[in-house]
Amino acid sequence: MPERPNGRNGGRRSGWRRAVTPAQLPATAEPPTPSPGPEGPAGPADVVRAVLYRDGVRVSSPATLAETYHELRQQPRGMAWIGLARPTGSELHSLAAEFDLHPLAIEDAMEAHQRPKLERYGDTLFVVLSAARYLDAPEEVDFGELHVFVGPDFVITVRHGDAPDLSAVRRRMEDAPELLALGPEAVLYAILDAVVDGYVPVVAGVQNDIDEIETEVFRGDPEVSRRIYGLSREMVEFQRATRPLVGMLHGLMAGFAKYETDEELQRYLRDVADHVTHTSERVDGFRQALTEILTVNATLVTQQQNAEMRALAEAGFEQNEEVKKISSWAAILFAPTLVGTIYGMNFKDMPELEWAAGYPFAILLMAVVCVSLYVIFKKRDWL
Repeated sequence: MPERPNGRNGGRRSGWRRAVTPAQLPATAEPPTPSPGPEGPAGPADVVRAVLYRDGVRVSSPATLAETYHELRQQPRGMAWIGLARPTGSELHSLAAEFDLHPLAIEDAMEAHQRPKLERYGDTLFVVLSAARYLDAPEEVDFGELHVFVGPDFVITVRHGDAPDLSAVRRRMEDAPELLALGPEAVLYAILDAVVDGYVPVVAGVQNDIDEIETEVFRGDPEVSRRIYGLSREMVEFQRATRPLVGMLHGLMAGFAKYETDEELQRYLRDVADHVTHTSERVDGFRQALTEILTVNATLVTQQQNAEMRALAEAGFEQNEEVKKISSWAAILFAPTLVGTIYGMNFKDMPELEWAAGYPFAILLMAVVCVSLYVIFKKRDWL
C-alpha cells in the first residue's frame, strides 16, 4: 500500500489550477443530499463528516476518520474535505498526526475564542474566521467561530457555533465540479465567500436597527440608551470579525505570484476582498453613527432634564410668590387682631378702657399699622 505524502514530509504542492467562471461550468447532476452533519446546525454531540473528491467529483463519504485516511491514501489525486463541529481533543490530535498539523494551530482550534487570522505552517494554511448572522427576534448578532486547515490534498473545517452553514458551501462546490477540481484552495475561497456573504443580512439588520434608534431618540424613548449601548457592543464584535479579514485577504493576494495562484481564483479572491472592505467600512460607519446618536441622545436628555428643572424652578418661584402674598396679608391682618385681642381681655386695671378717646385711638392704631405693613410689602413686591 503506497504511503500518502503529507504537507510536512514532502507532499505534492497542489498549485491553483486554471479556473472557469460560473457561466462556463457544465450542468451537472444533482449531488446526493448530504446527511445532517457538523456543517449544518451543531448538535449536542461532536460529529464528524468527511467526503472524498477526485477531479471535483465526490468519490465516497467515509463514516470515520480512520476510513477517510485509508481511502485518501488510495486516491493519488484525491482531496478530503473533513468537517467537524466542536470536536474532541482526540479527534484533533488524530487529524494532527495524519496531516502533520502544527501543534499551535491545533491548540487554537481546540480552545477557540481566537481572533480572525491567517497563518502558514509549511504547506498548510491555518485560517480563523468569525462568521455572523442576524437574529430578527431578539435583534442581536450571533457570532460563530470557524477554523480552516488547508493542505495540499485536504480541507478541515472546525466549527464552534451555529454559523456559518457549510453544508450550503459544499452543495455549491459540488454543483460546480470544475471549480471544486481546483483543489483545497478553491474550497477556501468558497468558505471565505460564504462567510463574507453572511455579513450582508447582518449589515442590513443593523442599518434597520439604527434607523429605528434614531426615531426613538427624537421621540424621547427612555429605553433607547440601553439599546444604543447594546448595539454598540455588537458593532465592536463585528469590527473584530471584519477588520482582520481585510489584512488576511491582502496577505493571500500578496502571495499570488509566489504560490502560483490561478488567475481566475485571483479574481474571485479580489472580489471577496472588495466585499470585505466594503463591509468593514460600513461597520466602522455604524459604530461612528452610534457614537454620534448616543451623543445626541445625551444632549436631548440633558435638555429635557434642564427643561424639567426650569419648570420646577418656575413652579417653585410662583409658589414662593404666593406664599409671600399670603404671609403679607396674614401679617397685615395680624396687627388689628393683636390690638383687638389685647383690649378684648377686659382686665379690671386697664386705664385705656375708661379713656374717652380709647376706641378711636385703637381703630386708628390698627389702620396705621395695617397701612404701614401694606406699603412695606408693596415696595418689596410681596403684594
